[in-house]
Amino acid sequence: MKIEDVVRNAFAMPLTSPSYPPGPYRFVNREYMIITYRTDPEALRRVVPEPLQFDEPLVKYEFIRMPDSTGFGDYTESGQVIPVTYEGVHGGYVHSMYLNDDAPIAGGREIWGFPKKLAEPSLTSVKDALVGTLDYGGQRVATATMGFKHRTLDKAKTLESLKQPNFMLKIIPHVDCTPRICELVRYYLEDLTVKGAWEGPGALALFPHALAPVADLPVLEVKSAIHILSDLTLGLGEVVHDFLQNRESKP
Repeated sequence: MKIEDVVRNAFAMPLTSPSYPPGPYRFVNREYMIITYRTDPEALRRVVPEPLQFDEPLVKYEFIRMPDSTGFGDYTESGQVIPVTYEGVHGGYVHSMYLNDDAPIAGGREIWGFPKKLAEPSLTSVKDALVGTLDYGGQRVATATMGFKHRTLDKAKTLESLKQPNFMLKIIPHVDCTPRICELVRYYLEDLTVKGAWEGPGALALFPHALAPVADLPVLEVKSAIHILSDLTLGLGEVVHDFLQNRESKP
């Protein structure tokens, strides 16, 4: 294989059999259960990186069912998103994600920097409740429940909330394990259609685990529980802060 062939085909690893196709990535019937809760502000300060800031000590614990996604297939995801501001604009910082499919783990980490790890999340309807669970290595680390479609939410307001920017840390190590890329990335959800949105009573329990430390942001009070059904495109990201460049530019 010629050098120019390597460069031309170097989209993702492995070179001759990439783990995922190029985007854009379209999601059909993407289903969310989001439990918003109040947590310990000191715990948040330990994990929210500058230049992001937060106003209230809130966390959104999400379970996301994705039965139809371009290139990634059928999978489920669970994790924590922290409401933050960047340059005065409200958005969400993606703190942790756990899912059960290799392609979106590889693609999410390599393209955007999503903090994805392999685990076993689920989101199902059980009689009159929507139930989300997360198991890591056979151990339960999260259980969430909410009343199924108790009250309808305004679709337009739900749509606006989904249009807010999202942020994450993209970290790629050098061959000596020092950081080669360390960036704050911003992305948006695009071509959004909200098919339904509901709220109801909710509950969330988090359990300590050394390798899935969702309980490090403890649940002090559940503020809301919402259920969303949508179609959307996952937009490609942009770098808004380069930690290594800024470090090197300081006197």
